[in-house]
Amino acid sequence: MFHQSTKHRGSRLRRAAIAVVGLVGLATYGLVAMPMASAVHDVGVLQLDGNAETSVQSDPAASDDWDRVCHQVTVTDDTDNSIPDQCTDPNPGDTTGATAVSFAQELNRNATIFTGGGSKDPEDISAWAWKDGAGGLPDKDNLLHAFAARYTTGGTDYLYFGSDRFDNSGDAVQGFWFLQDEVGLGSTKLGGGTSFDGVHEEGDLLVLSDFSNGGDVATINIYRWVESGGDTGTHLDFLDGGENVRCSPSLTGDDFCGIVSPAGLTPAPWTFTDKSGNTDFANGELFEAGVNLNALGLAGECFSTLVAETRSSTSPTATLKDFVIGDFDVCAPSMTTEASTAGPVTPGTPVHDTATITVTGAVNPDDPTGDVTFFLCGPIPTGACDTGGTNVGTGTLDGGTDATDGIAVATSPNVNTQASPLDPGRYCFRAEWPGDANYDGTSFTNDTDECFTVKDVSAVTTAQNWLPNDSATVTTQGGTPVSGTVEFTLYPSADCTGTALATFTDGSAPFTTNNTTVVTTDTTISWRVTFTPSDPDAVEGSTSHCETSTLTINNDIGS
Repeated sequence: MFHQSTKHRGSRLRRAAIAVVGLVGLATYGLVAMPMASAVHDVGVLQLDGNAETSVQSDPAASDDWDRVCHQVTVTDDTDNSIPDQCTDPNPGDTTGATAVSFAQELNRNATIFTGGGSKDPEDISAWAWKDGAGGLPDKDNLLHAFAARYTTGGTDYLYFGSDRFDNSGDAVQGFWFLQDEVGLGSTKLGGGTSFDGVHEEGDLLVLSDFSNGGDVATINIYRWVESGGDTGTHLDFLDGGENVRCSPSLTGDDFCGIVSPAGLTPAPWTFTDKSGNTDFANGELFEAGVNLNALGLAGECFSTLVAETRSSTSPTATLKDFVIGDFDVCAPSMTTEASTAGPVTPGTPVHDTATITVTGAVNPDDPTGDVTFFLCGPIPTGACDTGGTNVGTGTLDGGTDATDGIAVATSPNVNTQASPLDPGRYCFRAEWPGDANYDGTSFTNDTDECFTVKDVSAVTTAQNWLPNDSATVTTQGGTPVSGTVEFTLYPSADCTGTALATFTDGSAPFTTNNTTVVTTDTTISWRVTFTPSDPDAVEGSTSHCETSTLTINNDIGS
């Protein structure tokens, strides 16, 4: 029952919001710890202390609290003002190094609830159904805000998350799906409701939480979605579970822990009103927790979607009630590309493009896989290959020897080959990747790294017009206008070797020696002519063949 306050998915999720990973409860509790060196509550990145204000420091101290998450999402990142203002502190600052943040709010408490018998956790998402405007939910199951932040510190991935709720009367049972696929509200009628879009994938994470006795007794069970062979039904595999791990200075080595707002009223740093009319959090109305993903072996998982649900019990087959859905998109692939040369190159000199896809936001993300398609635009005088172009083929991504560093490289087929030389001009590549089972697709082009120039090729032919004078004709293969200088060199040999007898230069066509130099020889002479273009980036220079003449030159004027 939330307004969508993450901005990746659009109006289809207008009521959903929390791009989070692990909201687990609404009262004091803890998660059972698995062996790990660092406690999730004392790594210094986010305060787990039962309040949401950075200025009220935790013990041990940490740099951020939920007021900064609220500000970053609803103020700093909300450049189009699509999210109604929530933060009451005008400038708490943004988070310090969070790789992903989310803050979600409710607009209508009667929006988006589960309906139908297939809406259960062991069932695939295709069996889930939702509807709007039904009402009738217990007030204790109505969430007003949800928030999350993910950090990487000391080589470990941590997820912090929390919520506030409309009422603290009674136990709260919740489940939280962290899905790799992009899951959202569908539009197809299903039973008495409407379908969801998206599917489960191997490795989706489910956290079930139950809090009783005012939050003093907490039960947490964590499951992983598998395609088959689960130990809790066909598709759920139990990872861990336990109770009674409350975040506190005395707690050590905890991989999971959680805490709620204490007795009395705790200031709310965003717009909040509970069922009793309080504008601050009563006991148990604010919940926050943290999870060490490395301890679960999930630091490399890239969750795209969160579904937070209220439920009738902690049984995996319990009836589902309310839900919140939102983007997390913490692992984001980005692409950089670079042409093998910027040129200029001559026609027939091969050029290729290299695309590198890098996934950020997790400690050991899986490498991107599949094929990258490459396009070539040109000749173009300026700009990049933003659209269109010629499809020059695909390259398969190669992650190298490390399959979990999130980096893979693909290389395009060569262009401008001897068999298919390009005309002179400026060309630019574009690379497009459609994504794979783990990541969304991406593409890249620009007008610098992705571009290269093909220059024209010149040729020089010579002809003696009056011995031993010479003339030269310069032509270009592609028709580029000739501009430059021609140097004529006269050799006292038949093969243009030895010490030159004379050198003459002409800078305008028709190119001739027009020399007045006197040369006396009784041997065979030869000429070689070299053309140097005024713009070597546009035209390649050239040298003529060796032109020989057998004659005797006598400069004695006689009688």
